[in-house]
Amino acid sequence: MDKKTITLAVLKTLAQKGLRYVPAAVSNRHVHLCRQHVQILFGSNYRLSVRNELSQPGQYACQETLKIIGAKGSIDNIRILGPERNDTQVEISVTDSFLLGIQPVIRMSGDIAGTPGAKLVGPKGEVVLKEGVIISKRHLHISLEQAELYKLKNEDMVDIIVDSNRRIILGDVAVRAGDKHFLELHIDMDEANAGLIQNGRLLKLESK
Repeated sequence: MDKKTITLAVLKTLAQKGLRYVPAAVSNRHVHLCRQHVQILFGSNYRLSVRNELSQPGQYACQETLKIIGAKGSIDNIRILGPERNDTQVEISVTDSFLLGIQPVIRMSGDIAGTPGAKLVGPKGEVVLKEGVIISKRHLHISLEQAELYKLKNEDMVDIIVDSNRRIILGDVAVRAGDKHFLELHIDMDEANAGLIQNGRLLKLESK
């Protein structure tokens, strides 16, 4: 039995006793691309290649990376995540936004209307985004089965308690429950550093 299976079994047992814990996943800056932009940045008929699978069903990190350019600066080697989406979206941290000179706007993934843009540079071309650069709102992925066990539903808001040498409460965490989700708290690098949180760390969940 692998570590992940053991962890999930322990979390299920705890949840049945009313103690809810979730594993943290620290998300670094990354890009989701639409088909049109893949071809502009990497060449006609190009297909992104899988580097490794991610915890969320059907999601993966790609071998390919990009450069992003803002009004004040740029960042190289931003990882692309697949599969391709209908709209290109860039997810950065607040610290990244200061470096790039991009106004930080906190949104849920996919909600990009009216957000700032940036320039993306690939090996074969460039794309100037009019919108699509966001600071991802902290959120909890959870399957429907797990949500029932945790007494949660899609779009609930919860708090996450981080007990460390820098104890913090991550408030207003949005719950994303569904068949395409799996138990995991997604936070960015700034949030992780603030609470000394590492990937896989179990954090206590409290309903609002």
